[in-house]
Amino acid sequence: MLQLFDVLIGVQPRWSRTPPPLPSAWQTLSFGEVVTDSREVEPGTLFLALAGERTDGHNFLADVLARGAKGALVTRAAVEARRSALGGVARPWVIVEPATAEGLADAPPDACLLIAVDDPLMAVQRLAVYHRRKLAPTVVGITGSVGKTSTKEVVAAVLSRRFRTLKSKRSFNSEATLPTSLLRLTPDHDVAVLEMGMWAPGEIRFLAALARPRVGIVTNVGPSHLERLGSLEAIGWAKSELPESLPAEGWAILNADDPRVRAMATATSARVFTYGCSADADLRADAITSFGLEGIAFVVHHAGASVSLRLPMIGRHNVYTALAAASAGLVLGMSWHEIIEGLCDLQADSRVNVMTTPAGATLIDDSYNAAPVSTLAALDVLADLDGPRVAILGDMLELGPLEEEGHRRVGRRVAGVAERLITLGPRARWIADEALAAGMPPEGVLACSRHEEVVAAARLLLAPGVRVLVKGSRAMEMERIVAALQRRSEEE
Repeated sequence: MLQLFDVLIGVQPRWSRTPPPLPSAWQTLSFGEVVTDSREVEPGTLFLALAGERTDGHNFLADVLARGAKGALVTRAAVEARRSALGGVARPWVIVEPATAEGLADAPPDACLLIAVDDPLMAVQRLAVYHRRKLAPTVVGITGSVGKTSTKEVVAAVLSRRFRTLKSKRSFNSEATLPTSLLRLTPDHDVAVLEMGMWAPGEIRFLAALARPRVGIVTNVGPSHLERLGSLEAIGWAKSELPESLPAEGWAILNADDPRVRAMATATSARVFTYGCSADADLRADAITSFGLEGIAFVVHHAGASVSLRLPMIGRHNVYTALAAASAGLVLGMSWHEIIEGLCDLQADSRVNVMTTPAGATLIDDSYNAAPVSTLAALDVLADLDGPRVAILGDMLELGPLEEEGHRRVGRRVAGVAERLITLGPRARWIADEALAAGMPPEGVLACSRHEEVVAAARLLLAPGVRVLVKGSRAMEMERIVAALQRRSEEE
């Protein structure tokens, strides 16, 4: 819980912080979580009114008030510009100056406190740093082109077997959302597991300055964000900002099978621990077997000892997820018994959902996001399954100059895996074209431009024993297809 006093002092610039003189009636007020989405506001929360490219959080203040927020970080100018709209809200509100607590003296006890700051984004970042410095958890930062969220979930599942562990919600990994994760820290937490995303060079370094990680995990370097950074080398340099930011007593956990990640060992002053299938990795896996939707098995080797594992994770690619999580446990002194318990957590590998449709088909929902590497891995899962196989694939975005070849690589793999292919979006047509060129029959391939077309075509293929994979970039909203296929057609 965040105390009002700490919020009012924490949002101020560090060099000019002034303890606010709180009226006695407000000295015990505390806030719940800090949220950036007005739809997530609950009674007692602190809302962050961000102004983005598409919308401005200040536009939703009336809804925030109605939902019971106890406060919001705002700019005074934005509130004044919307004063007439807010005047129609039944609940009282008051603008509060952080340094002077002006506005609180006459505020009714049920008022929503609109805390006036220079910029809500910078203010929440300052607040996160202020809050983080009061606590002493071991922070584990995770970055990589693909697999950050899955790795975060499994790392947290492992570490929670010994430590009181906080993990970032969903894929909260940006300059706006990572601070909200830090603000969920309490003195009870031993460890925080946080994703660190990257939109431009310098961003991971900035996030690391906020979170101060002692352990950093880099999963891989791939073409995600290539459109913005221009080359895989530039992406690698940006990802290397995490190991570069670690203290000497920390640990850089690096994927030994990715040459660009392995090279980051020279960019850090921290101790280095590597994982992968390479013979010289500190934690090495071999004898890998996939059991389709029933999980994977492999043998891990470390420090002269070997352990056989059978895990409920779906897909051979999750060997790397498990190795990264096990590496975090090992560098933090956990036993193999504790690590294995965490790896077997059925809730940890939450990114892929398997369900049965009303028609009896098996639906593999991997719709959260997509890149060529992760899509090829998902197709490997499909290939391990018996029965007729259907791939429903959407555009993969932000691939830059590798955009066409990335989609065509997927198309070639589809031709060797699935009997039917349905694509969504203009870029995914390259997947369809390449699948046809690789020998997939024309009647087995359909390229669509609308979700409704995909759903209508897919429903004709659903039957007991049929296996259906759904995957595409986040912006393609492939989850709409998953939801539609879970409903009966007469429910539409």
